[in-house]
Amino acid sequence: EEMTPPQKILFPPVEICMDWQQSQRPGAGLRNLGSTCYINVVLQCLTYTPPLTNYLLSREHSRLCFQQGFCMMCVMEAHVRKVLHSSASAVWPRAVIRDLKLIGEEFEPDTAGDAFEFLRCALKAMQRACLSGSSNLDISSQTTTIVHQIFGGLLKSRVTCLRCQEVSDSYKAFLHILLDIKETSSLTAALNDLVTPKQLHGKNCFKCSKCEEATISKRVTVHHVPKVFAVCLERAADHTGKKISRFVEYPEYLDLLPYMSDTAGEPLVYSLYAVVVHSGDTCLDGHFFCYTKASNGLWYKMDDESVDNCGIHAVLSQQAYLLFYVR
Repeated sequence: EEMTPPQKILFPPVEICMDWQQSQRPGAGLRNLGSTCYINVVLQCLTYTPPLTNYLLSREHSRLCFQQGFCMMCVMEAHVRKVLHSSASAVWPRAVIRDLKLIGEEFEPDTAGDAFEFLRCALKAMQRACLSGSSNLDISSQTTTIVHQIFGGLLKSRVTCLRCQEVSDSYKAFLHILLDIKETSSLTAALNDLVTPKQLHGKNCFKCSKCEEATISKRVTVHHVPKVFAVCLERAADHTGKKISRFVEYPEYLDLLPYMSDTAGEPLVYSLYAVVVHSGDTCLDGHFFCYTKASNGLWYKMDDESVDNCGIHAVLSQQAYLLFYVR
């Protein structure tokens, strides 16, 4: 069923500041502590997410946090301050590596990992930190944390019986979206494919509750948009690690309105601010680096400890793996 109104608001939406509160040069690069490039790129992209970093720099979370032991929000708060305020050209992300197992059990120090998996686990760990101390919350209230209000949206799945036209809707919250690019050449084409109705077959199919017919169509749409739209272009061709290496076009400005449940109204325009790139012949090896837009409005290529100025044309010509857009 569609999510009911929250019983409790954990963070007031009006206090989320979408624009940088101060303009400054980019912060420090991140030293590689042994196959940690997949962690470094995600940390850099999160550091240059305006509404998140504005909140972290305010220290509001740590002042109110009573969590014993590991807290991902406190870790991120300290990390962001260290990166943006350091006079050094590069810093060591030791606190994140030290607590790596608490962020995701699958991660091992000195072992290569996947940037999308680390992003997924990092956002979940931040969400858990925001929910710490709040027990027995309804699902809608859990989506009112600062993390979910920034990254979270709502997908709608509409299932239609092709015989009697019976319709059933369900909803799912998300912090990021994974897109299939096996047969697409652009981000917009992949999004169009996501929202295109598909007939269910085999194990994915089920009978209509009204007429018992097993011919079902399903359509997924974005029902509520997030403030930050985080997208992964799935480059794993199969379970062997074979990589889809072709260029997939993505725009500097993205309108999400065509992919909404309700396509009436004004455009929902998002601006690109970070791109993660994977270089390598397969998904099981290689190297991650990223491009981020700093608070001064300029783009920088961030490759572990190096931070170099670049132009938008270089940003838009990459073999992108993760894309970050801000409303």
